[in-house]
Amino acid sequence: MSSNNEPEPVDSLKAFGAVAKVFRERARLTQEELAPLVRYSPETVASIEQGRRFPQPEFIERAEEALDAFGALRAAARHLARRPGLASWFRQWASLEEEAVSLCMYECRAIPGLLQTEAYARAVFNSRVPPLTDEQIDSQMAARQERQRLLHARPNTAFSFIIEQALIMRRTGGTGVTAQLIDHLLKFADLRNVGLQIVPLERDEHAGLEGPIRLLETPEHQWLGYSEGQRSGQLISDRKDVSVLQMRYAKLRSQALTPEDSASLLTQMRGAL
Repeated sequence: MSSNNEPEPVDSLKAFGAVAKVFRERARLTQEELAPLVRYSPETVASIEQGRRFPQPEFIERAEEALDAFGALRAAARHLARRPGLASWFRQWASLEEEAVSLCMYECRAIPGLLQTEAYARAVFNSRVPPLTDEQIDSQMAARQERQRLLHARPNTAFSFIIEQALIMRRTGGTGVTAQLIDHLLKFADLRNVGLQIVPLERDEHAGLEGPIRLLETPEHQWLGYSEGQRSGQLISDRKDVSVLQMRYAKLRSQALTPEDSASLLTQMRGAL
């Protein structure tokens, strides 16, 4: 249990999953039989029941109706939990990342969390205003490292990262941290399911001037976006809005260096440190 008596995320997800399973069995349905009723795959139903996936609002409402759950699923969902170390507005997106079949990120502020080294991440957290406590930094580090396992744990997920050259030239944390970061980026760029592209400093046209872009494709092949500001974040599900983000990301891919040229640039930058 957390200090404010909220259940930890694993416990709360498992509790919701157990409630969903009880009502499914009460309705004498298998996971395969429930899946078309809630318009999710049997694998997704199983993941939710096992507490491995955050249930989306659509799932909760459809399961309530299909299972005649007396409002129990809605009530259980209200206690679904916070994930220690992650901002409240980011938790749902982080849960979606865990099941995504495609994940795309453009960043112009800091190296994406999934690609950060421990030293770089600590430098970022140490720069926060107002300052974080040591306990808060440790909690956020643990959450970041847990997310980073996705790059190895999901070899069938396609990861695409586009980052600005300026983020590396900033040398957050110092020269030693930056050298380690470049080595880290080059290592992940070699993975078959990871594409890493750099936007060079000089570029006449730039499709990312309105800020970072996050996109993912769910196992049901639905595309979702995410927008984050200083103190808030928003999941984007409207098809038109998602389409705009997809067009911008596609344009950015054409404006950034190829993965091969990006690796060459990183190698040159590493040698210049």
